[in-house]
Amino acid sequence: MWEKLKWKKLDDKAKTLYQQNRLSEAISVAKEALKVAEDKFGSNHSNVATSLNNLAGLLHEEGKYAEAEPLFKRSLEICEKAFGPDHPDVDSSLNNLALLYFSEGKYTEAEPLFKRSLEIKEKALGPDHPDVASSLNNLALIFHYQGKYAEAEPLFKRSLIIDEKALEPDHLRVASSLDNLALLYYSEGKYTEAEPLFKRSLAIREKALGPDHPDVASSLNNLALIFHDQGKYAEAEPLSKKALVIREKELGPDHPDVAVFMDTLGKLYCSQGKYAEAEPLYKRSLAIDEKTLGPDHLAIASSLNNLALIYFSQGKYAEVEPLYKRSLAIGEKALGKEHPNVAIVLDNMATLYKRISKEEEADKCTKRADKIRSKD
Repeated sequence: MWEKLKWKKLDDKAKTLYQQNRLSEAISVAKEALKVAEDKFGSNHSNVATSLNNLAGLLHEEGKYAEAEPLFKRSLEICEKAFGPDHPDVDSSLNNLALLYFSEGKYTEAEPLFKRSLEIKEKALGPDHPDVASSLNNLALIFHYQGKYAEAEPLFKRSLIIDEKALEPDHLRVASSLDNLALLYYSEGKYTEAEPLFKRSLAIREKALGPDHPDVASSLNNLALIFHDQGKYAEAEPLSKKALVIREKELGPDHPDVAVFMDTLGKLYCSQGKYAEAEPLYKRSLAIDEKTLGPDHLAIASSLNNLALIYFSQGKYAEVEPLYKRSLAIGEKALGKEHPNVAIVLDNMATLYKRISKEEEADKCTKRADKIRSKD
């Protein structure tokens, strides 16, 4: 009994430290809790699975994906053995492993786990439970990032309907569902549909969290993207700058999420011809992603493509081609050779080859990009 109490106190302490944004300390305490659990309950006890899951979640939050993955897998194996593969107690480890794969851009690995998680929750909780909405969102995000927009949209819509029905209309969960559906519309170029959803999400978060909360930064960044793509640069720039300041203060200068916000501001500067302002943002974003996500993550492909566009605009053609080639290789590996995002890089390469009079290479890229688009 004493050892269980000790384990529980350590587990609770790690959670408290995390809530206080003391992530490194939380990880240290979570490791201690895991050791106590293994020593006193045995390596296959459900309390060990809980500690593994908690520690892996903290490592995931810190961007240490390689360290988190085996812990999530071991937690899942323990739970499956103890409760059975379709038991609700399996879902936490299952869903967390899927979220880790999603963060790593491993969509093929994440998709079946999210589907299984959704099935478990629907069976245990019913089709209209808020937790089912979360699983719908997760699966829809996988489809979104794979370019399967027609499969993603009904899932996002169903998730939003569940949240609005089960929760208050100004609930923070509703804001997240609004964002996800709006981002899908944004990816499809449906700005008229996306903008009011982003604005409603921002209003909910500012009211609930205050103007300087990290989630408010996400809404500001999303709205900046919409304004950017509509050419409303004067409206987009202050939103993007504020979002980046908030996010850096919260997460530190080297977090992967900060790199995303840098890309948004860099894109905005680039569109206005402010290459001197854009280039250091893109380089810093690339360095962060390479350090935290590894050399083959999809975020790297995006950063490479962005940096290549700056060099192209400045006539630095010799520096452009290797960036595009690496971006293309990463995209093909992660998404498949027929993904719409691959076509975008091919279009960029074709433009480069035309500019440097490599007509044969340009023609090959254009034909391949057109073939990909013809399948949409």
